Amino acid sequence: MEVLRPKRLETHPGDAVIPWARRQLEVAGEIVDNPGGGLLFASQTIGQVRAALFERNPERWEEVVAILERAEDAAVHREFDESRRLLAEALEKISPR
Repeated sequence: MEVLRPKRLETHPGDAVIPWARRQLEVAGEIVDNPGGGLLFASQTIGQVRAALFERNPERWEEVVAILERAEDAAVHREFDESRRLLAEALEKISPR
């Protein structure tokens, strides 16, 4: 195998992050309490979305980032209903300007 250079990183620039973030959070909410890795995947996904939004515009996404932090914490503490409620709240606030 010949390795020429690293693959281009998909960063979802600007508002392109919104559809990606929404879909990721929808999936996380669906699988958070699934046995066999659902919690791990969901909490990792919530953290990735939170970091991606914060990286792009901390002021714009401040409220959503705080909600996602609480959703991730609730998931890790196996408070699945609360985590899903917070994910739904975050999804309502993630939209283009």
